[in-house]
Amino acid sequence: MITSTQPQYQELIELSAPLELAATLWPLAHGTGDPTIRFAADGVWRAMRLAQGVATLNLRQLGPATLRARAWGPGGAAAISMVGELVGELDDPAALAPQHRVLRDTIRRHPGLRLPRTRRLMDALVPAILEQKVTGVEARQAFRSLVYRHGQRAPGPARLWLQPEPELLAGLPYYRLHAMGVERRRADLIRVVARNAARIESAATPEAAERVLRAIPGIGPWTAAEVLRVAWGAPDAVSVGDYHIPNLVAWALAGEARADDARMLELLEPYRGQRGRVQRLLEASGVRIPRFGPRMAPRSIAGI
Repeated sequence: MITSTQPQYQELIELSAPLELAATLWPLAHGTGDPTIRFAADGVWRAMRLAQGVATLNLRQLGPATLRARAWGPGGAAAISMVGELVGELDDPAALAPQHRVLRDTIRRHPGLRLPRTRRLMDALVPAILEQKVTGVEARQAFRSLVYRHGQRAPGPARLWLQPEPELLAGLPYYRLHAMGVERRRADLIRVVARNAARIESAATPEAAERVLRAIPGIGPWTAAEVLRVAWGAPDAVSVGDYHIPNLVAWALAGEARADDARMLELLEPYRGQRGRVQRLLEASGVRIPRFGPRMAPRSIAGI
């Protein structure tokens, strides 16, 4: 493991347009305690598994469209080479024609918000599976436990952690995952996708990635959208089946405090092709849904 504070790779990157670095990369984090990524005064730090090897990448914004990229580890050069894609250089925010005041205001306040593209499906898929049909608290605790117990230290000075290797996950006994609060259905699904990691990662287009993902029993539209929006920057990937998103869309766009998926899709239909971008903008808008009654309560699966 490389722990030197001196980066092995360093590059100054000029972007084509102003960027909001932290807001753009925030969807890559799974809670504020995610051990694989850190948002700090000296930039965003991210631990990565790449085909060329593991790496830690540090991005610091020096100007509206200028980044300093530093990297450690055998995959450091590859990490540097993908920075533009990672921060949304291939994204096209202008493809959205906002028809609602909330969207126009959010774009005005966040002109540098883009959709990232990691091209690492497994990095997004494992935490998305852990988030299926549980509270955010449960999912984040399970993800942290999985990384700390079965991941490994990332190279460089940030002391981040790498997600467990697919080969390890494929052979992880159920009782190990149960102890982290993961019931058998999600545990079995994690092992299935880990055994198919090479095929999943080999998908060369967003469409191919969606076909591969949706062909796996247990991966529905919600999980596929959560993965495609960050792994491929897919602007139309909307989270059908989410506990909160239909209410957010309905409240922001129609003043309706509660909605189901059908109503959400009806309201998003004018934005077809950009529905995932609308979702991300609404998440960044600061709009708060009215609360009625208690929130969904966390469970103690490990104690069952």
